[in-house]
Amino acid sequence: MDEKKMIRARMKEVRAGLKSPEKDKLIEENVLSAFGAEESFFVYLSFGSEAATEGLVRSLLARGKRVCVPLIEGGVMRSVRYREPLEAGAYGILQPKGGEEETCRIALTPLLAWDGEGYRLGYGGGYYDRYFALHPDVLRVGLSYAGQAVEGLPREETDMPLHAVVTELGVTRFL
Repeated sequence: MDEKKMIRARMKEVRAGLKSPEKDKLIEENVLSAFGAEESFFVYLSFGSEAATEGLVRSLLARGKRVCVPLIEGGVMRSVRYREPLEAGAYGILQPKGGEEETCRIALTPLLAWDGEGYRLGYGGGYYDRYFALHPDVLRVGLSYAGQAVEGLPREETDMPLHAVVTELGVTRFL
């Protein structure tokens, strides 16, 4: 566990140095190019130095896609339809004021690091791994800057690998 803590601390700094509006726009374009034919998306609402999703959410809605976002209540993350106004939820991250659980075809996931086998390092809360375990048919796609790729990550039995990662450079597919 201490190894994950050390990697998290290092990768938070790395990611902060990689963030740029230009890269965020390229990630958005790559998502739309690779997955734009899908009808439903579960999209995290970006926070801090995460790859930005505000523009992507607007683009998906403008294309008539069903967009859901995370809602954390009682320590559980659910996928609910995006609607405003949003309010600060767990960890200060914006979320809708309630909503019914909906399953989308693609889950766009934040991360701190990812490896060549599709494993991601998140913040350590396990929210996404628990969600993915309950929804195994959802396509798991990480959004990241290319510089967040690492050689390998420590794993736990509950870690769920991604099917793909989208960066400013393109799409890497795993499973």
